[in-house]
Amino acid sequence: MTKHDATFLRHFSMIIVGLTLFTVFLILVAGQIHAGFLANQSKDGEPSERQLAQMAKVDERIRPIGGVYAGETGRAAMLAAAEAAREAAASQVAYGGTLDGTVIYDTLCGACHTAGVGGAPKMEMAAWTARIGQGMEVLVDRAIEGYTGDGGIMPARGGNPALTDEQIEVTVQYMVDSMQ
Repeated sequence: MTKHDATFLRHFSMIIVGLTLFTVFLILVAGQIHAGFLANQSKDGEPSERQLAQMAKVDERIRPIGGVYAGETGRAAMLAAAEAAREAAASQVAYGGTLDGTVIYDTLCGACHTAGVGGAPKMEMAAWTARIGQGMEVLVDRAIEGYTGDGGIMPARGGNPALTDEQIEVTVQYMVDSMQ
């Protein structure tokens, strides 16, 4: 056996011993983790109150994504969930209920109307002359209901379902007034 072979065998043996010690360490750590889980269970092997509470939180968090709606029963459940979401959104009032069109425009509407995102008309009189000619009622109605036309897309309530009709009306009025 040459000197190189002896060196190789010594290094190889050290690696094998190191890996064996590391494996024993991992087994001990896994045993401690498992013992911790067992300590959280009740005596009859059932999950503890803490684990049940954690599982309930996880179920609640994934319910909107993990829900399965099949057949007519599922369709009814899906429509009921959508209606409940609409009612929850309607019960909230955006921006603390402010009727200051400047605040609402600056925080919501300006994101699209300043840069013309999604075909939104920029805050320039040339882009709004024909629209203003249709009347405030049409402008407010399109802001409330949403509108797709003229090469642009206006989401209903500017994309914020918590806006009230009155808030939308004062914001549209602010936008029209700021161009004149």
